[in-house]
Amino acid sequence: MKKLISLTVSAAILLAPFAYTLNVPALNLKVDAVSAASEEADAPAAKPTAKPAATAKPVATPKATAKPVATPKPTAKPVETPKATVKPVATPKATAAPAATTKPATTPKATAAPAATVVPAVPAATVKPVPTALPVTVKENVYQDGVYVAYGDAYSKGTEGAKIEIKDGKITSIDLLRTSPKLIDRDARNNYSALWQAYGLMTNKLIGKTRDGAAAVDAVSGATRSSNGWKLSVDRAFERALTVKDTDAVYFDGVHMGIDPTGKYAVFATYESNKLTAVKVYPLNSAGDFVDEKAYTAEQSAAVAAITPALLAKGTAAEPVAGLEADFKAAINAFWDAEQNAKINNTSAYVDGFYSSYGTARSVGVERADIVIRNGKLVDVKLFRLGNNLIDRGATAYAEVVKANAPMTAKLLANGSYFANYDEKVDGISGATESSHGWNQAVERAFEKALKVPDEVKYFDGKFAGVDNQSKVLLLIDVASDAVTNIKLSLFGADGKLIADDKLSAEQKSLVGTLTSGLLEKGVQMSDITGQEELSAAAKAALTDALTNASKVQGTYKDGTFTAFGDAYDKGTNRADVTLRNGKIVNVALYRVGMNLVDRGKAAYPEVVKAIPQLTSSFLAAGTREAVQDVDAVSGATSSSVALKTAVDRAYGKAEIVEANKAAYFDGIFIGVSADKLVNVMTYVEHGVPVKMLVYYLDKNGSTRTVNQLTDAELAVKSEIESTSTGYSLHKYGYRAAAFGNNDAEKEVSAKVVEAIKSALESAGK
Repeated sequence: MKKLISLTVSAAILLAPFAYTLNVPALNLKVDAVSAASEEADAPAAKPTAKPAATAKPVATPKATAKPVATPKPTAKPVETPKATVKPVATPKATAAPAATTKPATTPKATAAPAATVVPAVPAATVKPVPTALPVTVKENVYQDGVYVAYGDAYSKGTEGAKIEIKDGKITSIDLLRTSPKLIDRDARNNYSALWQAYGLMTNKLIGKTRDGAAAVDAVSGATRSSNGWKLSVDRAFERALTVKDTDAVYFDGVHMGIDPTGKYAVFATYESNKLTAVKVYPLNSAGDFVDEKAYTAEQSAAVAAITPALLAKGTAAEPVAGLEADFKAAINAFWDAEQNAKINNTSAYVDGFYSSYGTARSVGVERADIVIRNGKLVDVKLFRLGNNLIDRGATAYAEVVKANAPMTAKLLANGSYFANYDEKVDGISGATESSHGWNQAVERAFEKALKVPDEVKYFDGKFAGVDNQSKVLLLIDVASDAVTNIKLSLFGADGKLIADDKLSAEQKSLVGTLTSGLLEKGVQMSDITGQEELSAAAKAALTDALTNASKVQGTYKDGTFTAFGDAYDKGTNRADVTLRNGKIVNVALYRVGMNLVDRGKAAYPEVVKAIPQLTSSFLAAGTREAVQDVDAVSGATSSSVALKTAVDRAYGKAEIVEANKAAYFDGIFIGVSADKLVNVMTYVEHGVPVKMLVYYLDKNGSTRTVNQLTDAELAVKSEIESTSTGYSLHKYGYRAAAFGNNDAEKEVSAKVVEAIKSALESAGK
């Protein structure tokens, strides 16, 4: 009989009086800057000297288009950057557009008082005058360390952008953006093929560079326009980072793009010498693409004709025309966005990008929001309702919650932020007010994660849930002022459901009490309970999960389920569906699929059938991307073991918020099938580019048909696909493949082959 500490406690009792300050060494809550990959011998950055108490800092006087030269002004003090202690207003209203020719007041320059001239007494003939001491030159960084986002000039397909981190005047990390017309970074493979390798090449060229060094790098051949767009974005980001900005420059010269959060209009605003010189208004379709002008409806044409001159004349102060109030509101919001992108001194309190957070947790689950912020505005949001295992319930959530998702998403986007003074009767969705409030709270917390100047508090106050990655323990913790003040611990049964408090055995109640008090007293440093080491580890893992959910630091990976494949061969491939939360594997499903991409189940090789449950258990126990790669292959199924480990790694690659190696495709061998599953194409990818393809025709059972079973049309199409590539460069049909053929039979076959090609490239896509 295992000896346990006897406690008269039920699972429902909360140990409220006991609190401890969070001290969890297992959590890495700081994001380290990526170190510079190269140094510039010809343009070293000046190292800052120690800051003297009374020594004045230099004032930089750069022109908007010229590189800054620091001009020291010994007595002029720079304005101190204020620390954001108050959250910005969640829904700032557009104000009147500033007069284009108005310049901000120039900061008076303090003139250094000349050193007093000392009139010496008449010296003896042998005494020489003491030389006047030269003034000490104090060197300062021209640029303020931090993360900056800027965009290049816009055109009909979107624009380039760059999110860079600057330290000591150099780029220490960089994320190159190529946006959709909605100004949201798109997957590399959705851009034109010349860009597929340009991301990596330009990243390597720019990392570690100063502003001058970045401006001097060569464009990538075949991607000149985007290369120059990235260079311009980087230069503008440096301009925004200037410690002291040129007071004569308000806007970057060029064409700047903005989108209203609802995705109804795009606006291009052109600035020259601080003047707004042109405005173009474009309606967007439901996919977020520009509507072709020839396809405008009469209503769209009328709206564009009315809105364009109004924006050019008055900017965000444009007055709507009767009957077009909604159109004007959307277009004004789009113009405001373009204006913020054009401003050199962008005063948004937030860093643009992706952020995710949770609302208040309950025993039945919690709400989560994944958002994208640009210029302090909400421009994209996805809402989720998680179960008590903290996995998205999707369509299985309460019917009213499922129905509320779309209208709540629309409300948040229209508001451009969370609702600062949330009123469930006004801002919530009837029938799902609790989830509406949770979603709004999650969006608010995601915004706080994005603050340029975060506060010193590491965790949000509130109630947060945590579950170990094998769903044995649920914790609900209360956090206040970076301390855990309460813990409610519940156990999952073998059926994956929570065991009700009144259904716990006496031994389970005692165990729950012991674990709860141990976690409250010592956190993850709690000693394991003898004989209950596995459950003790699960409880500590659940606490780590809860604290990560409460953290104000954005993680490396998106939460959710990601599907990826290992390398294929002529019998099929291996697939992994990996569910991640806070970078941990919380669920994984492994499959051995045939050439038709259908799970073979027990029809797979016996060794593989035997290996899959073993690997599933091992991958869950490993829990992380790195640890999975250390899992031993199962004897007799080595190839499938390696392929499934590769699939898990690729699933993590798809979940990266900022891609470590941005590219269109994973390197490897991938298969895809036509819609009727009768055609298979195997695609070889090298250096992120599909270079070789093989065509297989299948029977209804998914088996490969022999050559002598193929029709003339099938042979002709197979020959065209397999013989028109060198295997060393982009395959002829690797980008925007289209059906072909000399007759109707060949066109029909090639159409199916193209379906299979697209399917294979989707499997290979990052």
